[in-house]
Amino acid sequence: MQEMLNSLSAYGYIILFFYTLGGGMVAIIAAGLLSYAGKLDLTTCIVIAAISNFIGDSILFYLGRYNKQAILPYFKSHKRKLALAQILFKKYGDKIIFIKKYIYGLKTLVPLAIGLTKYSMKKFSIINAICSILWAVSLGLFSYLAGDLVSRLANYFGDSVFFFPVLMVVLLGIIWIYFSFATKKRNKI
Repeated sequence: MQEMLNSLSAYGYIILFFYTLGGGMVAIIAAGLLSYAGKLDLTTCIVIAAISNFIGDSILFYLGRYNKQAILPYFKSHKRKLALAQILFKKYGDKIIFIKKYIYGLKTLVPLAIGLTKYSMKKFSIINAICSILWAVSLGLFSYLAGDLVSRLANYFGDSVFFFPVLMVVLLGIIWIYFSFATKKRNKI
């Protein structure tokens, strides 16, 4: 376990950058917990996550705006989610740029959907920069502050190596089931 933590200390910032490029919430949460444990610097983690998230969403917006024909075939199986992203954008406007950062399954589709519209790239970039900073700060600080609770749980369960992986699988399963149900097409009777 200590060897894995040392590896994460060495490569954690690089992993954080690439994982949050796609909106990876788990990476900034893990970075906050590792910061609490003294393995990473919280401020550096927040800055890296915010910059990476901003770049990732900007690339997706750009692809939606200028490479529609090239990327749309990859989203054939996600047409309903893409349509949902466009509906959410029409309903909530600029606020969806912030909200989507916390919604699993829509993080990558909302910037693409906005890019498909005539929305100003400059306006998107400004709002996205602010939202990326707020996202990184909120999750980074929350996970750092939750580090004490996680530390106590780890001490309580001691050598039970399987507790946290099983907990993660259960949580991810619940999230997957919820979003599968929430995005499922309902038959009208």
